[in-house]
Amino acid sequence: MNKGSLVHEDYLDLFKSNNINYVKYTSSQIQPSSLDLTLSEECYEIEASFLSPNANVRDKLTKIINKKIDLNDAYILKKNTTYIVRLNEKLNLKNDIFGKCNPKSSTGRLDIFCRAILNFSDEYEKIPINYNGEIFLEITPRSFNIALKKGDSLNQMRLIHQNHKYVEDESLHNFHKIDPIIFDEFGNTNVADISSGLKISVDLKKINKTSAYIAKDNAPVLHYNKINSHKVADFWDTIKTKDDYLIIKPGKFYILKSKQKIRIPKTMAGEMKPYDTGIGDFRVHYAGFFDPGFGDPFGSYAVLEVKTNEVPFILHDDQVIAKIHYEKLNKETKVVYGSNIKSNYQNQALALSKHFETLRN
Repeated sequence: MNKGSLVHEDYLDLFKSNNINYVKYTSSQIQPSSLDLTLSEECYEIEASFLSPNANVRDKLTKIINKKIDLNDAYILKKNTTYIVRLNEKLNLKNDIFGKCNPKSSTGRLDIFCRAILNFSDEYEKIPINYNGEIFLEITPRSFNIALKKGDSLNQMRLIHQNHKYVEDESLHNFHKIDPIIFDEFGNTNVADISSGLKISVDLKKINKTSAYIAKDNAPVLHYNKINSHKVADFWDTIKTKDDYLIIKPGKFYILKSKQKIRIPKTMAGEMKPYDTGIGDFRVHYAGFFDPGFGDPFGSYAVLEVKTNEVPFILHDDQVIAKIHYEKLNKETKVVYGSNIKSNYQNQALALSKHFETLRN
């Protein structure tokens, strides 16, 4: 196996060899360079978040359980309450494979704060090298009460063999000259602003019909397994900017989009970092992972999940809001993001999650 991030066929091989163990897995869980993880029936409401660097998760969990919950039937997870769910997939990794987890795009766009916790791991979302054991997912809904049940998928896992292979700035510049990775709204190649990753800015033009969505405070329950069935107006207010700027208010949750369209080549994956204090004191993304093929051939907008818990923050149109780091795969994947695998957000505009009747403005 080559060094770098694993691709679709690698995950199939890991299932076949029981290095990833879940007898009821489906091929639809396997993405071009990641794996969707699924909730089991075992769920607990807990007193506080935690890590387990020196013990099994279960050993610490028993001391902070408020309530045991059975997810064989749908259960409503309440806003600002923390839960932990065992995932169906277990790992028995070998050959210097490690990785990390992150929320799926749909999860991030619903302001569901979730983080994987593993045995003897000193970081959230971290899969230690050659890990053998269970995976748990901590879940805290922030904006909506969410109905979940066994089999729902809120997060994904990315595995790497031996080491990451990040694309250095100069190499990314040179790649862009030959095979562009950033475009304007018409699909014309943009100048790439690259410094510790590809910089992208926010679209807050006053001519936009809608520049942002903001989550309502008193929305109904959102049923996570019901797709294209929730009314946008029940959950979101729309914002039209008047003077090309927007004030982000503490504790509020916003959906914005990038000014530029981005593309992830078939030989790479991309990751948007959730925080960059040099850009601003706010969180810009919950998910942030882009599979190879995203935005082919002329780019797709990045949707931004923005929240600040500290002070109000002014965002201006075309202000740099995030950076995307490009990473080489261990080989070119045969399966890419897009309509062939029923990807939800290819060629998206200002898009809410797949749960809503109207996805685009």
